Amino acid sequence: MNEIGFSIHTIPALLTQDGTEGPPAPGQDSSATIVADGGQPGGAPQVANPFGDNFFIMLMLILLGMIILSFFSGRKQRKQRANMLDALKKHDQVLTRGGVFGSVVEIKPDRVVLKVDESSNTRITVLRDSIEQVTADNSGN
Repeated sequence: MNEIGFSIHTIPALLTQDGTEGPPAPGQDSSATIVADGGQPGGAPQVANPFGDNFFIMLMLILLGMIILSFFSGRKQRKQRANMLDALKKHDQVLTRGGVFGSVVEIKPDRVVLKVDESSNTRITVLRDSIEQVTADNSGN
């Protein structure tokens, strides 16, 4: 019975510390700061963000800028194409998207009649939107 009494009395003595070395026991205050991993005392170590603090905001701004620029450049190209098709007239040399060269014979609202061969007087009808570019202007003939 003596042995049990001895061990009960020694356990509280082992848990109490004077604060000079080692971590404090649970429930005890300590003014000592212990740095175990080399980080900053008082909390988790600060991890530096390699992209900066506002990386997500900057990424969104760049993405928005690219979308706006692509929208305006596409609008400019569509406007140039519409002006080219509106200025189309008889005897213009054109190239279709299919790679056919021809001379404009007749212009309809949604179609264009092209003469593709002078010797056999071969004519084809294509959609107005399928004309890729005007290659030469022969309206003086």
